[in-house]
Amino acid sequence: MEKTTLYLPKSLKRLLELKARREGRSQAELVREALERYLASPPPKSLGIGEDTEVTGRTAEAWEKD
Repeated sequence: MEKTTLYLPKSLKRLLELKARREGRSQAELVREALERYLASPPPKSLGIGEDTEVTGRTAEAWEKD
């Protein structure tokens, strides 16, 4: 393993400390696990912008008026 340094807001650091203590695990272990989950998750889906070829500026304006 390689060592790295993270700068965390005080509130996040405190939550990490509490969770580590509560679960009897190291802070490093919790951070590694969180990063692994985050990096393995798929990217967020599109909000739909640009996906509907039937919607034009003119039809969107009409939709907003309804």
